Order: sequence, then structure tokens, then C-alpha cells
Amino acid sequence: MPRQRLLLSLRWGDMDAYRHVNNVELLRLLEEARVRAFGMASPEGSAPMLATGMVVAKHTIEYRAPLDYRMEPVAVDLWVGRVGGASFEVDYEVREPDPPVTGVPTTYVTASTVCVAYDFATGRPRRLDDDERARLATLTA
Repeated sequence: MPRQRLLLSLRWGDMDAYRHVNNVELLRLLEEARVRAFGMASPEGSAPMLATGMVVAKHTIEYRAPLDYRMEPVAVDLWVGRVGGASFEVDYEVREPDPPVTGVPTTYVTASTVCVAYDFATGRPRRLDDDERARLATLTA
């Protein structure tokens, strides 16, 4: 399963004066998807990756089309693009859940986040362990 699709609801307060979802709120939508993807225990029962220590080092985001507020959820596709010694990259697309039949764009945002495995006790980055690497492999494109 290289990609995980999450359907997330928008909030009325996410909209800005231009009547579309604000750029900061789109970044929060990506955070929500990442927390849901990495905040769950593994199928084998090991601790969620968020609990083992993970911090954000970098975000890159490209706004491709305005996302207007609506009651229907938006799809956030998430996958792991690169895995290093202590870090990994999470890639995203915020898009319509189903392709529309009209010429309306289906992808609103493409983005990536670099996450670093972190030891909160020492306040330093740490190497990814074998269990974390195996879990990341299930989302690697």
C-alpha cells in the first residue's frame, strides 16, 4: 500500500477573506493527515511513530488551485518518498476524492514534509530503528 488516502472535513473557520481555505489551514490539514497516519500503533502492536519521537524539520508546499469551503470532505493522499538514516520525507496531494467530470482542477496542493526521528530525553536526532523503517516501507512510493 504505497499511498494512504484520508478524507478530511473542512471547517467554516478555515476560510479566509478571499473565500477559499487559507494557506495556513491547508498546512494544518497536512498535519492532521500526518498525525493520523503516524499516530496509530502498528498492526503488530508497537507504539505509534509519533510516540517514539518525531519532529518536523521542513515543509514545502505548492498551492495549485484555490480550495473553496464545502461540506464534503477533501482527500489527502499521503506517502513516504525518501527514507534516510534519521529522517524521512512525507509527500502529499490535497485533491478531490473522485475525479470530476468537468475541467475543474482536482489537485489543490502538492507538498512534502521532512520528519526527523528525535530523542526527547537527549534533545537530539536519533537513527530510525528497524521497526520504524518497516512501517515506513508500507507507505513508500
